[in-house]
Amino acid sequence: MTVELAIASLRQQHIVSGNHQESRYFDAIKALVAGRNAAEGTAERQKWQQAIDQIYQLVEDEILHNTAPPTKAISFGTSGWRGTLGKDLSVHTVAVVTAAILGMYQNAQDSEELRTALGVADFKEVQARGCVIGFDNRFGGSLLARAAVNVLQANGVQIYYAGEATTGALSASVLIHKAAFSINLTPSHNPLEYGGFKYNAADAGPAAPILTDTITNLARQYIQLDQIPMIPAELDLLQPVEASSKIIMEDALESWQQLIRAGSTQHGIEYDRLLKELAANDQVVVCIDAVHGASRLYLQRLLNNPPDERLILLRKTADPTFGGIAPEPSSANMQPALAALVARPEPLKIGAVIDPDGDRIRFTDGTIEISMNQFGAMAYHFLHEVKGKRGMVAKTVASSNLANGIAAQLGEKVFEPRVGFKEFKPVINKALVYFEESDGISIIGHTPEKDAFIGLILAIDMILTLKKPLGSYLAAIEEQFGHYYPDRDAVVVSLQGDSLLQALNQLSRYSPGSKVTVGEQSRTIASVIDIDGRKMIFEDGSWIMIRPSGTEPKVRFYVEGRTSDETALLVKTAKSMLAEIGLLP
Repeated sequence: MTVELAIASLRQQHIVSGNHQESRYFDAIKALVAGRNAAEGTAERQKWQQAIDQIYQLVEDEILHNTAPPTKAISFGTSGWRGTLGKDLSVHTVAVVTAAILGMYQNAQDSEELRTALGVADFKEVQARGCVIGFDNRFGGSLLARAAVNVLQANGVQIYYAGEATTGALSASVLIHKAAFSINLTPSHNPLEYGGFKYNAADAGPAAPILTDTITNLARQYIQLDQIPMIPAELDLLQPVEASSKIIMEDALESWQQLIRAGSTQHGIEYDRLLKELAANDQVVVCIDAVHGASRLYLQRLLNNPPDERLILLRKTADPTFGGIAPEPSSANMQPALAALVARPEPLKIGAVIDPDGDRIRFTDGTIEISMNQFGAMAYHFLHEVKGKRGMVAKTVASSNLANGIAAQLGEKVFEPRVGFKEFKPVINKALVYFEESDGISIIGHTPEKDAFIGLILAIDMILTLKKPLGSYLAAIEEQFGHYYPDRDAVVVSLQGDSLLQALNQLSRYSPGSKVTVGEQSRTIASVIDIDGRKMIFEDGSWIMIRPSGTEPKVRFYVEGRTSDETALLVKTAKSMLAEIGLLP
């Protein structure tokens, strides 16, 4: 079959001419991307790309003109609202959600609890302090941003327009400009068909539940109305951003750099000195895979343009299809960075994968992979023992207990909340480090958002200060504080809502004192943490945790053994538990 016939067949299979609702644009795009990848290095690749571009034109038309409610009800979770581009996130629905945010601020005049969570006194303060707005590399980001900008402007809100930017940099912009809030159009690491809408209040961190619940409720009310509050009937939602002289064009990275310099006394990172050392030290090479995301625009400036031969940037082109990969820090996505570092002669190597909106990062030293389970603990040890800072560590309950072991020997406390970076709010600028196993981290004196850039700067500081690879530093820490071997996985489930929770409630049979078979051994559960799903801790400190995903129709499970063999057995045990309650065959 010729390329032309193959493309025509895919269009016929997935696209109903003139009918956005029935067309499955992203199924077509994924199949076309597979064809494009298979044709890499041939003249036929361009034909596949042209077909992809044509489908994206249809997606753009849907984004622009779909005024129907989203296919799934708007719901703000741990990281905002996510859905399919065009069918869920459109110019219309983004305008509605932006209006709901403004409606929340107006309603706050009657609620002290809301005002406290928002960090503003009244709507006039919101208008004056303004909103920082940006987006990641997703298709249609600038169109969706226009819709939000025009609603904000119509209501007299000052705009700081950052364009394509990372989550951590936008958070820094809120703090530097003392803005009232931010809007970030990103679904983070979700697949290519997703769009997303993140909202942060004046504290620049993930919004508290009272705020996300209020936005959800107002947006669901507004979406049903013919005339939506806060959106004038005559408003052109697609007026170009550049058409207004009142908009301040924001350099989010510059704000990020101001913030890290300002926080130096708290965290001990001397950013400018570090960059000079990086440029001068020919024993260091850095390889970063941006997976086509927003970080690709900033990495050279972030590191002050080090010599080209010692800063390797992978997947640095604009590609909303992400080359067909799942755009997240993962072992699979770490392979290109590992391969790039293998032949390098420098003894100090840093490899990293950063997700599309730059709020997650995973490392390698060219030999081993280092997930945030290990790196978060390393960062805590580094700030506490090398930088000489004192304070607790904060980690989500699903993260490795390596940090717990370090804190215990150092005589420091551990703050261990449920999954979600917003759960760290009580200890922001009290804990030295806050991190979660899903590759998110931030530190004292920095943003309350997870931020890949601060993780990268920490890694560079570690190897330059200690003059050893990241893997060697980790090995030294494990030798002193113990070995921990975490793992995680997820299963897709058909149950949702109350039905899923009822199934998971059956895990309550696993209580302290219960026996669990792990491999050929019977283990006793020593304690249970049930603040977020169920974490069952055995007498030797190994554990299994099971919880529902907050963003996808999945149940996630996490395990940690004290040997790698034990971890593999715990994974099997976790799957057996899920099978017992009917969530796995």
